[in-house]
Amino acid sequence: MTALTGVQQRLFSEALDLLCEKTLQDEERLGIAFPYVTAPDGSWDTMLASEAAGYKGEAWSHGNWFCGFWVGLLLAAHLHGGDARHLRLARERMRLVAQRADDPNTHDIGFIFNASAVPAFFITGEKAFGDIGVQAAARLRSRLVRTDRGAYLSSWGSLEDSRARCSSAIDTMANLALLYWAAGVTGDASYLVAGEVHAKMTQAAFIRPDLSTYHAVQYALPSGERARGYTFQGYADESCWSRGQGWAILGFADTARATGERAYLELAQELADYFMRRLGDDPVAFWDFDDPALPDAPRDTAASAIVANAFLTLAEIDPDTERAQRRWEQAVWLLEGLCGPSLAREPAHRGLLKHGCYSKPHNIGPDAAVLFGDFYFVDALCRITMPGRFRPALRRL
Repeated sequence: MTALTGVQQRLFSEALDLLCEKTLQDEERLGIAFPYVTAPDGSWDTMLASEAAGYKGEAWSHGNWFCGFWVGLLLAAHLHGGDARHLRLARERMRLVAQRADDPNTHDIGFIFNASAVPAFFITGEKAFGDIGVQAAARLRSRLVRTDRGAYLSSWGSLEDSRARCSSAIDTMANLALLYWAAGVTGDASYLVAGEVHAKMTQAAFIRPDLSTYHAVQYALPSGERARGYTFQGYADESCWSRGQGWAILGFADTARATGERAYLELAQELADYFMRRLGDDPVAFWDFDDPALPDAPRDTAASAIVANAFLTLAEIDPDTERAQRRWEQAVWLLEGLCGPSLAREPAHRGLLKHGCYSKPHNIGPDAAVLFGDFYFVDALCRITMPGRFRPALRRL
């Protein structure tokens, strides 16, 4: 890939410097809680890692699916700055996160442990981290629901609950990376099979003819036909929630990487082309591409960070070197844009990326730093500035 310019190197290094500084400062204030979204004054709202997912009456609560991202940020800070305090804090935080490895009610254990145990195992080589990651992957694999048309991972709730058993979300595609990692470290191909069959069902049920995606799908059981497509966090059931499109690109890129199948690569590229067409000239995506309030609708830096991360995977695995170079350049452009006014350089704002949009319909962090946005931003910066240190470098298909 083309080398970074001096300006790009400086911008990305400054963002990682800011990560090192803010994480140490925040650790002095957090106690045993974990940050997840910033309040209007820029301070972190926090949640205990032990807050598990589940139904509260008719309402679903995702619990703390952010805690692993904080561990990942501490590990990245350790690699960039070389300060042993970050690694020590990551180890201590991992003890709090580990209790979630056997959570039976959510696909989000993929997010939690792919961001924490997986890089911790890669960086340190310590078996305990790998064991935690495999434990979580086994729990995620157990969420498979078989239908006449294939199988999918139920996204939330006990599989004994009919509301949970019939539903899946596009976010699950980004959780598959934990299954693919587990297949590699254990040699157990069932993890790979579970991820791929879910990807196949998602391809059939979630992707619209124009290559936009649904946020969630309710399946008719046992047929496996889509009963309805809908949204929790987008503008409308038939709109394109930008972060959901990002999860889809990321998940199909990971599936291509894990299986070696070119069809998944081509699908990820088509989903990526759709995102770039809707994005336009501003590297920070609107929270939903179909919000009628555009161009005065909220932005979502997290969506752009996730897509930048996915584009780096596409750039590394695509055997078409010209297309790979274009994706790499687009990823760098997105990251440069995030290092502009959206980067929270002011001390009062504790996140890294301002103007994320966690859930506008629920008024949770509609214009805030969100921890997963910070993580995917930092993960992408690590892949560019110190390739092969936070995660293994990838090979072309």
